[in-house]
Amino acid sequence: MQTVVNLWPLLGVAVIVAGFALRAHPVLAVVAACFVTGFAAFMPVEQLLATLGAAFIKTRNLPLILLLPIAAIGLLERYGLREHAQASIARIRSATTGRLLIVYLAIREISAAFGLTSLGGHASMVRPLVAPMAEGAAEARYPNITMDMRYRIRAMSAATDNVGLFFGEDIFVAFGAIVLMQTILQGEGIEVDPLHMALWGIPTAICAFIIHSWRLYRLDAQIARSVK
Repeated sequence: MQTVVNLWPLLGVAVIVAGFALRAHPVLAVVAACFVTGFAAFMPVEQLLATLGAAFIKTRNLPLILLLPIAAIGLLERYGLREHAQASIARIRSATTGRLLIVYLAIREISAAFGLTSLGGHASMVRPLVAPMAEGAAEARYPNITMDMRYRIRAMSAATDNVGLFFGEDIFVAFGAIVLMQTILQGEGIEVDPLHMALWGIPTAICAFIIHSWRLYRLDAQIARSVK
């Protein structure tokens, strides 16, 4: 005997999509989606408000956790963090933009494989440190580097962080995606060991490292051609 599934609560997803498409306030769009989902699921108003209140209490410290590191990084930048990073990497004669980013790619991928995903990031690592150091390495060799190439170096720095995190965290056995896939397969009657799934992420991570390292190696040649 099949159980009828109520799909009307999924209207909340449509409300969120419509809210973002209309550029409405994110909080207003999410709260409206919560009410639509609750009414579609025939939740009493008291229970709906209690659920929203409980969710707010659980996450009320989240903005503080996110904003404090950004404020600290902003204060460090105000006192010359980017300039010191550029000057430090410029003193290493063998350093190039590609080599520097390859080293960061390896560190980011290995740390993510051990579950240390918070060691990097665009706001906390790429913008204040990695991108200025990559840009400083290029400027030390080619003082007349173009602005377009500077933007490309910054973009490749951000892309390096993305590649290292995305393919590195797939190796971590407690990664949410692995747990989700294991749960779905188990629901379908397929028993899979999460450790076995994580190990299969190693060849993909190695291939990603090799391919992106080749792109970073070519970036050095592109920088050299751009100043000629």
